[in-house]
Amino acid sequence: ARSCLIPCTSRCFLHYLCSFPHTAMLQNGSAVLPAAKHLFKDSHVVQEQIKRKQAKQDFEQQQLQELAAKHAKRRQKILVVANRLPTKPSKDKDGNWTFAQCAGGLVSCLGGIKNNFDMVWLGWPGCEIAPEDKEFVTNSAMQQNCYPVFLSNAIIEGYYNGFANNVLWPLFHYIMPPFDKGVNECSTDQFEAYKKANEAFTEAILQVYEDDDYVWVHDYHLMLVPKYLREAKPDCNIGWFCHTPFPSAEIYRTLPWRQEIVEGLLHANLLGFHVYDYLRHFLSSCMQLTSLEISAHSVDATSIGGCYVNCATVPVGISPQDFLDALETTEVQQNIERLRTQYGGRKVILGIDRLDYMKGIPHKLNAFGCFLEKHPDWATKCVLVQLAVPSRREVPEYQRLQRQVHELVGQVCGRHSSVESGAPVIYMDQSMSFYDLVALYQVADVALITSLRDGMNLVSYEYVACHHKRDPPGVLILSEFAGAAQSLGAGSIRVNPWNLQETADAIYDALEMPNEERNALHKYAFEYISQHTAQKWAETFLQSLQDACSEFMEIAAEVPPLLPYEDLLADWSESTRRRLIIIDLLDCLAPVKHRDRHRTQRTQLPKDLRICLETLATAPNTTVVITTDKPRAMLENVCWGLPVLQAAEGCTVFRRPGETQWHPLLAEDSQDSREWVDAVEAIFNYFRDRTPGSYIEKQEHQFRWCWDNVQLNFGAAQAREVLIHLWAGPLVNSEAEVVVGEKWIAVRPHACSRREGLERLLNLELGEEELQRLDFVLCFAVVSHRDEDVFEWCRNLIEDQLFSDSEDSLSSGSSSSGVSRTPNSTAGEPEGLCTPTGAPPEVAEGEEPPAYDWVPEALQEHLRNLDANEEADKRQNSLLDADERFGGACYTLSLGMKKSKAQHALLHPYHVQNLLRAMAARVSRTPANAVPPSSTTAPAVAASAAVGKVAGRK
Repeated sequence: ARSCLIPCTSRCFLHYLCSFPHTAMLQNGSAVLPAAKHLFKDSHVVQEQIKRKQAKQDFEQQQLQELAAKHAKRRQKILVVANRLPTKPSKDKDGNWTFAQCAGGLVSCLGGIKNNFDMVWLGWPGCEIAPEDKEFVTNSAMQQNCYPVFLSNAIIEGYYNGFANNVLWPLFHYIMPPFDKGVNECSTDQFEAYKKANEAFTEAILQVYEDDDYVWVHDYHLMLVPKYLREAKPDCNIGWFCHTPFPSAEIYRTLPWRQEIVEGLLHANLLGFHVYDYLRHFLSSCMQLTSLEISAHSVDATSIGGCYVNCATVPVGISPQDFLDALETTEVQQNIERLRTQYGGRKVILGIDRLDYMKGIPHKLNAFGCFLEKHPDWATKCVLVQLAVPSRREVPEYQRLQRQVHELVGQVCGRHSSVESGAPVIYMDQSMSFYDLVALYQVADVALITSLRDGMNLVSYEYVACHHKRDPPGVLILSEFAGAAQSLGAGSIRVNPWNLQETADAIYDALEMPNEERNALHKYAFEYISQHTAQKWAETFLQSLQDACSEFMEIAAEVPPLLPYEDLLADWSESTRRRLIIIDLLDCLAPVKHRDRHRTQRTQLPKDLRICLETLATAPNTTVVITTDKPRAMLENVCWGLPVLQAAEGCTVFRRPGETQWHPLLAEDSQDSREWVDAVEAIFNYFRDRTPGSYIEKQEHQFRWCWDNVQLNFGAAQAREVLIHLWAGPLVNSEAEVVVGEKWIAVRPHACSRREGLERLLNLELGEEELQRLDFVLCFAVVSHRDEDVFEWCRNLIEDQLFSDSEDSLSSGSSSSGVSRTPNSTAGEPEGLCTPTGAPPEVAEGEEPPAYDWVPEALQEHLRNLDANEEADKRQNSLLDADERFGGACYTLSLGMKKSKAQHALLHPYHVQNLLRAMAARVSRTPANAVPPSSTTAPAVAASAAVGKVAGRK
């Protein structure tokens, strides 16, 4: 009896009673209240649900804090992956291992980044290690922050000496293979060895990799590592740097394995190059070999399983202070005095190169011979000192080069030597110590670099550094085919080494150059190398890598996982209130045309798919909306006769089933300001006439310039020009929006996004009351990045309902079924409810009535014991697997394995069609209680129908 009196004085308790599935509503408005034991039971269920939800939130927060604390305790690690380790192990006769430090530019360049990062160097140790010694070598190397990659001699012969140095290196330096050496058995075996070596490097990386580490891969030896590593660690942060030139597309395309190499690189977050020309050549190769979207500094390779790749120009440098410090040492000063005495006042022209046919040593000797022929008086006043560091002596081509150089030196010396001054050329076939090299740099009056093709050439940087305090400084003659020419071009004399006469004239100009001009050239060059040091290069690349990874995460959180097929079908079958399906026409229902097809190809839906769409659209409580960015005529042709809502032209207009008239979906203020229309149309017409294959889609509320039938690189360049003209012209002071899509650019009024159009459409057709009853939302969409907020809006349709339901449950003590308020009621004032009649429920002995302003005991307990985690720890394992939630199910899907804000992905429109067929097949098995409830029985029937599994998956 006491329980019966409470509803007369508490609206909250009345609403609480109406939410019980056990409440049976009668036609005269009276109700038979549930038994008291049901009240107690359901109240307990509500308390447990709140406890579980709060404990799960606490547990998730605790996990995030532990993860943050873990990352705060350790510095981020850089995994430097290069062909060779900075130390080389060797075993003496007694079986003892020693590790000798290897000299190299990369070692010195990366020395400074250890202050900010933990660095681990991975590479080949330089020799084959016996199986019984591998463990010892590994442990010893790890003490030096190194990790060896063990390769057999057979793999090294095919990978390093074969494919890397005999195929890639010559090609990257513009040396075409001989006509009689195409793809043969030997080169195929070498590429297989190259792949095995890259796989071995990847396996080594995975042994030391931790989450959030940065992997920095170096040079042409390891161009497949980014792909192999991305496949093993999809969220890995990968950068790759090219220390050589990257050839033009016409040269690179001759490589038989061109596609595998490019796709391997397109799995890195950042690709670094010395100069912009190399970057441009790589992008040009991508344009001609792939159908990917390419901008001025990036490639969108998500469609092939890669990622959004940033490309950057990061020129390498040296550490000038090392050379300045060396100049102050006694040993160097003594060497300088000795060299000056030795050369007897003659001008010194210095050449320092590796003995390689790309360094242009024969061209240098021939040009020097031309100089002496033209100015014979200089034969006794100058000397060419050429240091040729031996390289790959076992290779026949290098042996022939060495013989050729020796012959040229003999010819020049035999023709221009004299008894008084001696030979005009001093040639040294050897390496030199650092201090001797610094002294030679300082003594030289001219540095002559005639590289035929060089990635950067740091000899020029070292020469400039050693002349900082010399008066007057020396002059640098630099080949325009060296990467350093783009950096030091304004501080040097640039020459074409193939033009011997030009190089000879440059030698004369350098020797006769006034001191004032010498100082001006040196000042520019020294300021540049002082600012762009090796440390700066490493820091810039790592900062660019961090930015690329961060930008990649901002564009979209991650590549969505594949759709949980069975879960969606289960939620579809169990949804009982209101269902919404939104499908994009192109790329989802129907595949978009290929690039090489004619754009007038007609889009059609298979007959059985049309039947499935009809079945879904006519199912109880189901609304199907088909959208497209294309003109309404396409939607009319494809979806004629289907009982679906049609939203065309970016959801700016819509049409109801069975109607022929289209209705606008724009806000009134968006339709008023249209001053930009004529100017935008003029710009689009201008570029349409100058871009063969492009066309304009003139829609009622927006204009689209499409270039999907234009050659990719030309169309991309024209698209950039279109954007410049739009932003600098008619849209400067306009509120109109510019949307950049896949090979199209659209201009539309403000507040005209797809989300806003769909929101107006559903409010108009369904109304707020029906939207509150949604318990299943499915959205397929392939949209531009600007319109991806449609996915979040779809989730909010369910989450807002969840919030509303949970508020009602907390305020009225409802069960965990997640049933919302009845459409005709408002918060606090349930309409149509009155004092129930009939016999009161039985009251158990000692039972107390609920309080008027009832707050669940579980919530009170949680607030009192917020810091006590013992009970949450006991329940956390069961909480993580719990599926019970308020609200309904929402699935947002994109097409293709690419970054998107959608929750899930399907690979192809074929999979979308199959999913729709499966959903249509289950329509007949939908529970009978899915019939729309009447206004009288809505609370009770809706509550009873929601007792089953309630999916709130995201």
